Amino acid sequence: MVTDLTLLSLPILAATALLFDTPATAAEFTDPAPPEVHDVTAAAATESAGFDELTFFAAPKPLSPDAVTANWPRFLGPTDDGKTTETMLLDSFPERGLTKVWEIEKGTGYTSPVIVDGRLVFFDRIGGEEITDCLDPETGKRFWRHRDEVSYTDRYGFSNGPRASAVIADGKIVTLGVTSRLTCLDLASGQLIWQRDLASEFEIASYFFGHGCCPIITEGKIIVPLGTSDQMSVAAFDLKTGALVWGTKHEWNAGYASPVIAELQGEPRLLVFAGGESDPATGGLLCINPATGELLDAFPWRADKYESVNGSTPLAAGKDRVYISDAYAIGGIMLELDENLKWKEVWRAPDFGMHWVSPLLLDGNLYGFRGRNEPDAWLASYKVDSGEENWREDIQWKIPLESGRDYNMRYFRGNLLHADGRNYALGELGSLGILDLSPEGVKEIDRTQLFIARSTWSPPVIHKGLLYISQHEPSMTGNPPRLICYDFRRSE
Repeated sequence: MVTDLTLLSLPILAATALLFDTPATAAEFTDPAPPEVHDVTAAAATESAGFDELTFFAAPKPLSPDAVTANWPRFLGPTDDGKTTETMLLDSFPERGLTKVWEIEKGTGYTSPVIVDGRLVFFDRIGGEEITDCLDPETGKRFWRHRDEVSYTDRYGFSNGPRASAVIADGKIVTLGVTSRLTCLDLASGQLIWQRDLASEFEIASYFFGHGCCPIITEGKIIVPLGTSDQMSVAAFDLKTGALVWGTKHEWNAGYASPVIAELQGEPRLLVFAGGESDPATGGLLCINPATGELLDAFPWRADKYESVNGSTPLAAGKDRVYISDAYAIGGIMLELDENLKWKEVWRAPDFGMHWVSPLLLDGNLYGFRGRNEPDAWLASYKVDSGEENWREDIQWKIPLESGRDYNMRYFRGNLLHADGRNYALGELGSLGILDLSPEGVKEIDRTQLFIARSTWSPPVIHKGLLYISQHEPSMTGNPPRLICYDFRRSE
């Protein structure tokens, strides 16, 4: 999720306890338009093929037989926290920079690719169509493409979407378009299984930047934050049929943070950080039973400011704890779900609020690039148990330009990725660094400049030793927006 609004701050919403009616279940909501389900026909194995927008550079180094690999089914990785078990990755960068394997010219949108079982799925918009491409992760060649017409113009002048990356589960792909079109496709063939227009079917509230939270798939259900005229705040749809399974009733509308599942008090809990367009501005953390949609508790945490959103995905931060944050005014807060399944405040960090990125949890400490805008962004660390700030640091350097001038660079509102015992940082202008993070401080081990382009806001993706970066804006050297695959494999 991305936004960069600059209205004056209003008084902050007090995080006080609220009283709720009896939690709603699916029985209180009627499915207005169950979709038609299409049979997936058996088809011969699809061969991938090149296409005009693809440039292939060179095959990557062979994957080490000792390498551990992992699928990347959602935009924050296999465990929704910016971590992967991949090994045999680069521990330093080549002097001339990373080697490209392939790249494709992309359309608009702030999405990352997702990769499962040899299929890379990328969701963007080209002209008047939202496009779902299924590619070979190692060559970039296309297996198939699905198109849907879309009409949407961002009223603040940002990208015209989509904003939610695709999700892969059980041989199916789910996409949530910027206009709330929910689509389920067959991963192998690209055939349409079902599709819903949630905005017209459920009278969804308007969104500042369109619908932009990534759905989550769990136990055969697709869970989507909504916000409807009858206060269905969150909905679950059957993955096979698209039919409504349950709805959670609450006044908070969908924000731009994506839902996650975390084990709290011994059971899986659905965490939804709500808070999108509403007047007055409302939102906070919902704790929901993912099987039934029962609302267990809600904790208000949202700047009291109309043009603000909650965009940082919640982070499960140790036993029964969850960290959420706001970049507009109130910063971050650590919550704990108690034995009565109610939220209680543990500590607050007014200076540790993230805009759309999520912090990284390592050995009982949080690390993250906080800040609402580029100038006020820096990297900081906090102790999970006490909320004490370990340190804050703003790494800076200069890049010489062809004009002879130096360009002042920082990571700004960067994304962190933990893999192979190392921490990789992707800055929002295309810088990639390796950082040694500890409670004592940060040390930059190495850095390379992939390109110089604004709005490099989507997290990096690693799969089978290859690194995938979404460049959302034209680069300073004139290269168009691209999805780029780099060789990230370490030599034996």
